[in-house]
Amino acid sequence: MVEEREEPEPHLADALQRLGGLPSRPMPLCEIPLDGMERTPIRIGELDRVLGGGLVAGGVVLIGGDPGIGKSTLMLQAAQRLAKSGHKVLYITGEESAAQTRLRAERLGKSEPQLMVMAETSLGLLLEAVGEVAPAMIVVDSIQTMYAETLESAPGSIAQVREVAASFMRLAKKTGITVFLVGHVTKSGAIAGPRVIEHLVDTVLYFEGEGSHAYRILRAVKNRFGATNEIGVFEMRGEGLIEVENPSALFLSERADAAAGTAVVPCLEGSRPILVEVQALVSPTNYGMPQRAAQGIDRGRLALLIAVLERKVGLALGTSDVFINVAGGLRITEPAADLALAAAIASSYRDEPLDHATLYFGEIGLAGEVRAVSHPDVRLAEGVKLGFSHCVLPQTNAKRIKPPKGMKIIPVKNLAQALKVDKL
Repeated sequence: MVEEREEPEPHLADALQRLGGLPSRPMPLCEIPLDGMERTPIRIGELDRVLGGGLVAGGVVLIGGDPGIGKSTLMLQAAQRLAKSGHKVLYITGEESAAQTRLRAERLGKSEPQLMVMAETSLGLLLEAVGEVAPAMIVVDSIQTMYAETLESAPGSIAQVREVAASFMRLAKKTGITVFLVGHVTKSGAIAGPRVIEHLVDTVLYFEGEGSHAYRILRAVKNRFGATNEIGVFEMRGEGLIEVENPSALFLSERADAAAGTAVVPCLEGSRPILVEVQALVSPTNYGMPQRAAQGIDRGRLALLIAVLERKVGLALGTSDVFINVAGGLRITEPAADLALAAAIASSYRDEPLDHATLYFGEIGLAGEVRAVSHPDVRLAEGVKLGFSHCVLPQTNAKRIKPPKGMKIIPVKNLAQALKVDKL
């Protein structure tokens, strides 16, 4: 039998002592002070939106995504903006040298004296540096490269990632420093990293987008201090990530006129309405088994819509290939896009273009009914801004709202009725 004593890591204890991190003690909830809990804006509007308004003192934010999608670029831009406003920021890079980081920073904008850079992977040395610098924000890029000396496993392993993340979490909660952890994740989530520490952090942000597209979607999938499923839209350029303040106009900028198989749906991402073009192509099957391909929507949802169109509307899609694409690389998860998808499929099947100034939204049930969706007024208001004059929507939604000026609503009860609208 060997006695083992668990003691706090000396580096973390020293850093907490220097930064004034006091030990916790039980106290009544109503007596807990809320001083210093106001948000600090980063001054990147799309990032502040996703975070819920800015940084929260002591918050730990995990930002994940595929390698090369722009996580480090966004974090360096955020560090520069915060340093420019007078806050001290410590940027820890484990994948580049300090000189390489400065070279990239010069491309993104003017370097600020309040932005400190440290190229190191040892957790102990990092905690010592935090105690000396006393920053308002720390960026760890990336967490897979960091290692704790107390563990024998290699950097990037599950044990190391958990230990490093837990240490930075304790540091943030005790001192009020905001910590950003950058992690790489493949599409299948195979790399051990952000997936195993999502429960530890306060906010989880994921970068979405394809390498062939210049647009990037920053989505909040967890946020203890704000709304989830909020998104920010960026465009990747030579000078870094540029905010897209009007994503609806961006996603519709290359929309073809009088083309069969296209429809526009006002999607709701968090609290933001975005007009998205959905495209459908129906062609005769050249092989025995018809193909069903979907880019940007769930394939199971596509199969459901095809079955309803066959049984309830009478479209003979059993001998046709059906391809669906969401323009701009966006991914739609809400069922409000069902009606637009069904209209696009019917348009392509009949080779009849839909009206160019008409929106479509509504959930389709297995009986062919068009069900109500949330926030129809917000969706219609966004359509008016972009010049749309008509909207096909569920009858239940139409009874509860007053259409905005310049928008004529066309309520429908079922899918068969929707596909017989004159504007179609």
